[in-house]
Amino acid sequence: MATNTIDTYNSLGLATTSNAGKQKQTLGQEEFLKLLTTQLTHQDPMKPMDNGEFMGQMAQFSTVSGIQDLQASFKDFASSISSDQALQAASLVGRFVSAPGDQGLLSAGGSVYGDFELPSSSANVSMKIINPQTGETVRDMDLGALSSGTNAFVWDGMDNDGQLANPGIYTIEVQAKIDGTNTALATNIDSQVQSVTMGSGSGSGGLEVNLVGLGPVKFNQIKQIL
Repeated sequence: MATNTIDTYNSLGLATTSNAGKQKQTLGQEEFLKLLTTQLTHQDPMKPMDNGEFMGQMAQFSTVSGIQDLQASFKDFASSISSDQALQAASLVGRFVSAPGDQGLLSAGGSVYGDFELPSSSANVSMKIINPQTGETVRDMDLGALSSGTNAFVWDGMDNDGQLANPGIYTIEVQAKIDGTNTALATNIDSQVQSVTMGSGSGSGGLEVNLVGLGPVKFNQIKQIL
């Protein structure tokens, strides 16, 4: 029996098209099903497609379709998370947050607040307030003996002479004697959020909050909302 040969792609309106010199050769779900149906309709009745070949094509389509659907779902999910985080970050404007850093902004008549983590108890913890412009130590503070864990501190803005320091940005250094060795400790500083910036990264890693006088920090670096 003679077999009619047809151009399946053209009969379905699926002929490849040129786009900026590149051919489109991928099929969507609807096009794939149309192609498969037409293939079954016009197959040689003397040589029908065997079950193995048919199942192979369906399995291939299911895998590709499943991956595409999964990618689309993850993309929608990521967009949803990014939107929620952007709204959450925007709600922080005007509020105070605790974020890693060694500089704090002293406002006129104000104080600088923060905290640090002690890996173990120490009988001798000290803090220095330094003017970053001159390198001068403005205030030496003896915090005494402290237990392990999170310990809060406050600088009231007074210098070593009992005078109010000028408003501005100051560097804060905390040291603790642990097992006989002076150990520098990382600090978290309380700062006010001025604005929020949407970065180029994905998720919370692309969000930045801009702190008054101190500049940007990553949204996911914020330790606490105060």
